Amino acid sequence: MKPIKMQYESMLTVFLFMRKAVLALCLLFSFTINAQKEKPLNYRRFDERTLHFGFMLGLNKANFAAFPVIDAYEQYALKSLVAKSQPGGQVGIVTSLKLGTPVVRLRFLPSLSFQERVLQYTFENPDPTKKDVFNEERINSTNLDFPLMFQFRTTRLNNFATYLLCGGQYTIDLQSQETATQNFIDPFIKIKKHDLSGQIGGGVEFFAPYFKFGIELKYAHSFYDSFIQDLTPVSKPIDHLYNQVWWISFIFEG
Repeated sequence: MKPIKMQYESMLTVFLFMRKAVLALCLLFSFTINAQKEKPLNYRRFDERTLHFGFMLGLNKANFAAFPVIDAYEQYALKSLVAKSQPGGQVGIVTSLKLGTPVVRLRFLPSLSFQERVLQYTFENPDPTKKDVFNEERINSTNLDFPLMFQFRTTRLNNFATYLLCGGQYTIDLQSQETATQNFIDPFIKIKKHDLSGQIGGGVEFFAPYFKFGIELKYAHSFYDSFIQDLTPVSKPIDHLYNQVWWISFIFEG
C-alpha cells in the first residue's frame, strides 16, 4: 500500500502546485490587462458561434512516476530507480463547443503524440572495489490521445483573455508491446496499451481579425498503473509506473 499512498501524495502535491501556478498566472495577466487601453475588437463574432474548429501543434515532456518494490534492495540489490523525462511532440484537431455562455466551453482535441521515457537502474556491485552496475531502459510511445476538457475563460479585454482547463484523457499507445513476445536475452519494459489520465492547465488567447491564437500549458497524470510485470530482470524490481506528461500547445481556432 505504501507505493499507492506515495502516488496519491504525489498527485496531490502536483495538483496544489498547478493550482498556485495558474492562480499566479491569472493574477499576473489581470494586472497587465488592467493597464491596457481599450482597443477595437478583432473577430467580434467569435463568441456568438456555438461551434469552432481548429488545429494544434505542440511539445511535450513525458515521464513516469516510478515506484520500486518495497524490498528491491534486499531482493535485487537495487540501490535506485530513477525516471528521466524526455522531449516529444504532438499535433491535433480542435473542436470547441460553447455551453450557453462564451466563458465556458467543452473542448475535444484528438491528437497524435510522440513520447519517450527513460528508466535508470543502479545496482550494487558485489565487488566493493568496482563501481555500482548502471542500467538504462528507454520506453517509446506513439499515442492516439483523446482529451475532453472543460475550458473556463475570462471575459475578453480588448483582444486578450486567459482560461483554465480541467478534464480527462483516454490514450491508445500504438507502439505498445503489451502482447509482444519477451526477449529474455535483451528484455524490455512492457507498458499497457490503454491509459486514462486526468489533466489540468491554463492558457492565454489572442484574437486576430479572422482567427484566435492560444498558448496553453497542461499537466496529465494517469489514474492507473501502466506497468506490466513479466518477471524479467528489468521488470522484477519495479512495482508501479504511472504516466506523467507536461504539454505546451499552440492552438489556432477559426
